[in-house]
Amino acid sequence: MIGILVVNLGTPDAPTAPAVRRYLREFLSDTRVVELPRMLWWPILNGPILRFRPARSARNYASIWLPDGSPLMVYSQRQCDALQARWDRQFPGQVRVKLAMRYGNPSVAKGMAALRDAGCGRILVVPLYPQYAAATTASTFDAVAKELRKWREIPEMRMIRDWHAHPAYIGALADSIRAWWQAHGQAERLLITFHGLPESSVLKGDPYRAQCEKTTALLVQALGLADDQWVQSFQSRFGAARWLEPYTDRTLVGLARAGVSRVDAVCPGFAADCVETLQEIALEGKETFLHAGGQELRYIPALNDNPLWIAAFSRILEPHWRDWDALENFAVSPESG
Repeated sequence: MIGILVVNLGTPDAPTAPAVRRYLREFLSDTRVVELPRMLWWPILNGPILRFRPARSARNYASIWLPDGSPLMVYSQRQCDALQARWDRQFPGQVRVKLAMRYGNPSVAKGMAALRDAGCGRILVVPLYPQYAAATTASTFDAVAKELRKWREIPEMRMIRDWHAHPAYIGALADSIRAWWQAHGQAERLLITFHGLPESSVLKGDPYRAQCEKTTALLVQALGLADDQWVQSFQSRFGAARWLEPYTDRTLVGLARAGVSRVDAVCPGFAADCVETLQEIALEGKETFLHAGGQELRYIPALNDNPLWIAAFSRILEPHWRDWDALENFAVSPESG
């Protein structure tokens, strides 16, 4: 049996300061996420950040929490369940899908163990990030490799790197936006906003900015937008270092002051809605835009468990595991070597 381990970033177990503190401690302790010397970063993390930030972040999580839990957890699990149901119909008994979180629960270790216990001798790891960054995709690889160090018998492994330009992904994004516009009308501008990254990460070799720009170019082309109908930006910057620009909050202020009254916002870097989309853009971004003089900001939901996305996601993933069915373990005879 083939195991599919879908890995998203993670979320607190509850919208409370203690739960957020546990999550942030694990997340911000990852040297892939914060590339500062430990002796410099550790006092900052365990001082002002973990002392003051959890309470504020907990309020943000509480503002978007669903009855079933964190939106990121709920929608990521629904994606996995939908993939499992689809493949059970098409390839009964061949695939087992499990969700894991890089930080928090369920852990990568538990997801890997569940697939092993289900008899999966081959595992495909799917970081749930369309665009590659060391802080996300590479960190997922680190967690998988760390767990495998404890195993006596190692399964065959594959990992998807990214799908930022895959036609199925671009098509699903474009179809989702068109359907939303058909139901609600189209604003003057489409804001295409991605999660930010320190500029130093790109200077060190991350292809993230180039991949975000490629996604944007393909999406704009698929939607047939003119140059004055869209703008791209980066959100979620943290700390005093320079991050990828233009910044989303400043872009929204600039649009409002330029006389743009209505903006639709979409976040193609997030496969599932979360605090960065539902709170930072749909709530905080809207407040920023209105305060600067804009009239309306509307957030277009992430792909989540949209059936069109599940079909597209399966088309992205299947080439990475279906040929395993044709592979058989074999021993090389002395005569052949």
